[in-house]
Amino acid sequence: MLHDNFIQIALNLAKQGLGYVAPNPMVGCVIVKNNVIVAQGYHQKYGEAHAEVNAITNLSSSINPQDCTIYVTLEPCCHFGKTPPCADLIINKGFKKVVVCNLDPNPVVAGKGIANLKNAGIEVITGILEKEGQKLNKRFFTFFEKKRPYIILKWAQTADGFISKLPLPKNRADNRIGDDEQQLQSHTLRANEMAIIVGKNTVLNDNSTLTTRLVNGKNPIRIFIDKNLEVPTNFNIYNKEAKTIVFNSIKTEVNHTIEYIKLDFTKNVLPQIFNALYNLKIQSVIVEGGAFLLNSLIQQKLFDEVIVYTHKTLKFGNGVKAPIIPINL
Repeated sequence: MLHDNFIQIALNLAKQGLGYVAPNPMVGCVIVKNNVIVAQGYHQKYGEAHAEVNAITNLSSSINPQDCTIYVTLEPCCHFGKTPPCADLIINKGFKKVVVCNLDPNPVVAGKGIANLKNAGIEVITGILEKEGQKLNKRFFTFFEKKRPYIILKWAQTADGFISKLPLPKNRADNRIGDDEQQLQSHTLRANEMAIIVGKNTVLNDNSTLTTRLVNGKNPIRIFIDKNLEVPTNFNIYNKEAKTIVFNSIKTEVNHTIEYIKLDFTKNVLPQIFNALYNLKIQSVIVEGGAFLLNSLIQQKLFDEVIVYTHKTLKFGNGVKAPIIPINL
């Protein structure tokens, strides 16, 4: 049970990296001596020190690592990336015991970090709170296991099941469903995920910036599907507040913060889109509409999570029906 407790503390630390470390996983680490935590750390920002490095840096020089057990939520890396291998650091510092929550699904690690530790004579225990660790890093595991981003479908609907009036009112406020609190939650979600995707009609109708302007946090990569490049370049989605990817049938081109990616629209474009995002190392996307895009993803079972805000009292009477998730999915 002690292993569970210390790994849970490390998982709680790891959560603090949400929205800052992608495409790296969230990782936490605690160092324990005589069943007491003597140092801890977590991966705080992509490109910066990993959790093990931060924890070891926080370990007092008066404490000998040989007398400690290091608990980490993900298998220590064994390759040179943005930072040196953590497995080598653990070995060089003289730790004799390592407890790990999850093995790393990334093929460049995938058991090699554990093997290096064991070959150095270190006792390694794995699989502690494994399901909790996989849930925490659902984006990371989905990316490597399914070879696509973690897909979150999101929409707001009225009490009678509509996501928009039809025809669209001239005043956008007349079509609003979510309240201020829901908008804050939506922008927080955007800050936590790597990208957001919408269809052409949503861009044309809303002229949204798709940013995190209501909260502190990075803007997601903005993605939209515009087969014939009908959205005017003076629309908000083309501003320089965030990178924008435009899937289209005309060209592949990079122009400052705008990247155009050409697709074959005679074939199913959704697998093409998510394959392209996989190649761009985009691990998670929020899909915010419209109805056609959401329903297409549901029909093709291309989603991992659904977030729906339902207004308790607002009714439109008619309009664009909200998507429905079949019970048997």
